[in-house]
Amino acid sequence: MAALTAPLHGPLSLIERLEIAALRNASVTFVMAPGGPQQVSYAELHNDAKAMAASFFARGVRPGQHIAILGPTTRQLVTAIQATWLTGACAVVLPLPMRLGSIEEFVEATRVRIAHSESVLVVVDADLAAFVDVQPGDPPLLSFADMVPGKPWFADASSWVKPVIDSSSLAILQFTSGSTADPKGVMLPHAQVCHNVDAIAAGAHLDPDVDVLVSWLPLYHDMGLIGLLTLPMTTGTNLVLGAPQDFIAAPARWMQWISDYRGTATAGPNFAYALAARAMGRMEGIDLSSWRLGLNGAEPVDPSAVEAFIAAGARHGLRADSVFPAFGMAETCVAVAFPEPGSGLQFDVIDKQVLETNSYAAPVDVDAPHARRLAKLGRAVQGLELRIVDPSNGVVMAEREVGELQVRGTSVTSGYFRRPDATAHTFDGDWLKTGDLAYLVDEQLVVCGRIKDIIIVGGRNVFPEDVERVVARIDGIRAGNVIAFGTENAKGRESIVVVAETRVDADLLMVRGEVTRRVRESIGFAPDEVILVLAGTLPKTSSGKLQRSQCRTQFLGEALSLVGKN
Repeated sequence: MAALTAPLHGPLSLIERLEIAALRNASVTFVMAPGGPQQVSYAELHNDAKAMAASFFARGVRPGQHIAILGPTTRQLVTAIQATWLTGACAVVLPLPMRLGSIEEFVEATRVRIAHSESVLVVVDADLAAFVDVQPGDPPLLSFADMVPGKPWFADASSWVKPVIDSSSLAILQFTSGSTADPKGVMLPHAQVCHNVDAIAAGAHLDPDVDVLVSWLPLYHDMGLIGLLTLPMTTGTNLVLGAPQDFIAAPARWMQWISDYRGTATAGPNFAYALAARAMGRMEGIDLSSWRLGLNGAEPVDPSAVEAFIAAGARHGLRADSVFPAFGMAETCVAVAFPEPGSGLQFDVIDKQVLETNSYAAPVDVDAPHARRLAKLGRAVQGLELRIVDPSNGVVMAEREVGELQVRGTSVTSGYFRRPDATAHTFDGDWLKTGDLAYLVDEQLVVCGRIKDIIIVGGRNVFPEDVERVVARIDGIRAGNVIAFGTENAKGRESIVVVAETRVDADLLMVRGEVTRRVRESIGFAPDEVILVLAGTLPKTSSGKLQRSQCRTQFLGEALSLVGKN
């Protein structure tokens, strides 16, 4: 069977695509369902979604309106997402709380997102209903448990009437990470989502007759919702679906699912592959030989971590060429740049000092002084164009010159919902300004870091990722839980602060000394302050990304949870 290496040329509506996919002999397996794995055909799922959509119609929902959905990764959540589209409405999938200690923040953030999304209905898992602070004038609350046979809001699938919508109608309102008091909802119409799904399918050489996708990614994040749910659900590709908490509790499960279900493709952030590498060192009897594509995205790709993952998986049949470092963002639905499948990890070796002082990626040998390896993230996916510009004047840069990455094309957002100010600030004509520093080499994208996070010390642009990676490898520091940022010191110059999570029983003096030494060796000067905090207290977004600006605010306000503080 031929892989989908060309556009699907399907309809630009998710409704029609879901109908077509439901005719295929494929399914989604809810691998951690109560009582054991539950395999549900797309036909059965589609029928359930039509019934739920009819329930939404009965509650007064109409095409073009917004439905907020809150729940863990379950069959009910997936059904609700599809049902929203079958109603002609826009899905607003709300984040779950990252930590038990942040319940108050979660309740407030949920309320703010519901209000800003102008949702007319909130569909929620029964166990989470108590955390939705309903007040007079708020949209009605409907529990998944209210839409089952015998309940007042149950409707039969036969009562569903296919809505008439335009391809420019919103399919998804994806809130970006950041301040909950000032949320930005990325508007993703049906056409943009369909174009990006086609681009993913083509770029990944997806073959719905052969491929088995495996995911534990959150369905409120673009990579999980579009890349690992909408893609298989609208192409009829078999899917094995777990939940983020299933992976975090036992990272070995991810590898076990791929082995048990002969998974061929999956995705995750860099830290997940680091956790999986550790887990594989203790695993026996798994077979990863079916795995052909492991997308690494959503956070900076660390070549050393990827190589450690490859080494750990080799004895289990993992092929090195299955590694697939890529780049994406919510404002393009998800995918921006993909490498060629089977090319494995490719990196560009550049002079770090030249990069920091001259904003130029000068190639050097890997063993040269000041050498830094940066992952190549492939070329623009079908329908998109990339360019690098000088952020100060918009002049397009030459190859290897570092500037701001800009994107335009068929799957770029139509803007931020009810935020014309943010939309105008983010676009240069039809080019989306990403806020990422990057360069191109052989037409491949290489990302250096976020513009707003750069620390300028002694005339050098220090990238916080360089500091964080060095510190994360120190014994006593929790990998993936390090933040570096700049702040003005008493002399008016920018200084470097490192905040890292550690154990309460760690030798704090030794750990601080090692952090200072390693950072000095890596970038040429020591951090001005090293702050060690309790595990699980660094600020993170709903998708698990570290929040440098929020951490800096907490540092300045002396609000960090210090280890050893009474």
